[in-house]
Amino acid sequence: MATYVIGDLQGCLDPLKHLLEKINYDPATDKLWFVGDLVNRGPQSHAALKFVHDLGENAITVLGNHDIHLLAVFYGLRETQHRDTLDDILAAEDAEQLIDWLRRRPLMHFDAELDTALVHAGIAPEWTLEQAAEQARLTEAQLAADHPQDFIAAMFGNKVTCWERAHSQMDQHRFTINSFTRMRYIEPDGRLNFKEKLAPVDTDDFYTPWFAVPERKTRHQRIVFGHWSTLGPAVPRFNAWGIDQGCLWGGQLTALRLEDEQIFQLDCARGSISRQS
Repeated sequence: MATYVIGDLQGCLDPLKHLLEKINYDPATDKLWFVGDLVNRGPQSHAALKFVHDLGENAITVLGNHDIHLLAVFYGLRETQHRDTLDDILAAEDAEQLIDWLRRRPLMHFDAELDTALVHAGIAPEWTLEQAAEQARLTEAQLAADHPQDFIAAMFGNKVTCWERAHSQMDQHRFTINSFTRMRYIEPDGRLNFKEKLAPVDTDDFYTPWFAVPERKTRHQRIVFGHWSTLGPAVPRFNAWGIDQGCLWGGQLTALRLEDEQIFQLDCARGSISRQS
């Protein structure tokens, strides 16, 4: 039995199928975790979403920023953007079923036996694991409510970038969504930075990657995340594994086997696979 964490799919189903074949994925014994962003920008958004949905209990996925964007578009709360590839989902006969399933996915998953947390972008440095789990639970409940439209419409925005300034309940939900699904860098005053997307080696020292903040309260916790395709190799950084290797852009689709921290990578440009320690 093995547990594989898969990097951002973003509508790239064929590479996933090829990667699962190459790692000899066995649905009878193995589990798959997905770091979110199942959809958008790639050519197979509906097929990828349905594939993961149909895995049932064999798969766990957390919400990513593109998944949340899809929810807002489906409910008519946001316009599609010029690079979006969501039309096949919106036009599908099972769209409502898939959207209802998607909005009930967690923002964070924690497995005590594997001692591992799964998120899309990261965990706010000022939160303990227990605080992160509680804030995730509260926000997930809003997304899973019978009529989530008002909440989804209100949760977008860049204004809430600091937990200490998230005074209202809605501000706390906004910060929770932003930290779990959009965060990369932290500014010197502790605010989330949403603009910088380059790797740390390609930007100045003014910003600190969220996982490298010295006071981060989850430094001793293994965390696996995606979202940051420019970050660099899939290696642990302060016990945090970033495994989005930009399959969508012709990079690699990555699988991290949690039991022994073995990395498997499919070259999405050529369809070959590599294995690294």
